[in-house]
Amino acid sequence: MSTENKKVAILGGGNMGIAIAKGMVACGKYHAENITLTRRNLRQLDDLAKEGYKVSNNNALAVVEADIIILSILPQQLDSVLDTISESVDPKRHLFISIVTGVAVGDIVQRLGKPVEVMRAMPNTAIAIRESMTCLAGNASAENQALVKDIFDSVGETVEIEEELMSSATALVACGIAFFLRSIRAAAQGGTEIGFHAKDALRMAAQTAKGAASLLLQNSSHPENEIDKVTSPKGCTIAGLNEMEHHGFSSAMIKGIKLSSAKAEQLYHKE
Repeated sequence: MSTENKKVAILGGGNMGIAIAKGMVACGKYHAENITLTRRNLRQLDDLAKEGYKVSNNNALAVVEADIIILSILPQQLDSVLDTISESVDPKRHLFISIVTGVAVGDIVQRLGKPVEVMRAMPNTAIAIRESMTCLAGNASAENQALVKDIFDSVGETVEIEEELMSSATALVACGIAFFLRSIRAAAQGGTEIGFHAKDALRMAAQTAKGAASLLLQNSSHPENEIDKVTSPKGCTIAGLNEMEHHGFSSAMIKGIKLSSAKAEQLYHKE
């Protein structure tokens, strides 16, 4: 079966579930009418329904009609959702993709009581514009691993990691997008303070951040190599960098990532 004909159920039509759905359609390999998003309050999915997606408040029915099941729910919702859909799950047919923070493949298999194939994925919200960084791990067959990788390759970049690193991936990739957005906001605020209109400062800061990231990715370079190119003796760049470091810029980022990783491991509590 080609990916264009596969039926997908995204259980949890929140921000990330919607971003995944839009990214899958944007890549051209999936059609909106083959993707069902579920949510208790269907009114919050009205816009998606108008765009051709299927919407439902019945998780079990969505699973029956799907080939691929994407779990896009909060950790504290997982057990009740799995209990609701367990009778509808066919291990020979269904492939699970879980983006639920802190939940191991074994947790899902054990709760369903069936030998299902599960791939864990940790994308970020840039998936909606096909610019996600997604980490993958799981117990699926080589064929299904390739299928999942193809899904997320089409909406950004992927890296396959050991499952034990998924909480770390949550902090660096999923939470990380917020960290970088906050740094861009700070740069824009600095720009406003030195004379630019807020809108212009934000555009300048965001494009500068995009350029910095592109330098690293396209040149396979290290940040310090690129920093050295713009710092000169007694210059304004090194003065600004050193002032930021004196106030804990790098340390704050590192501590925040470590704390988010530790928190991610604690979010799921088995019933």
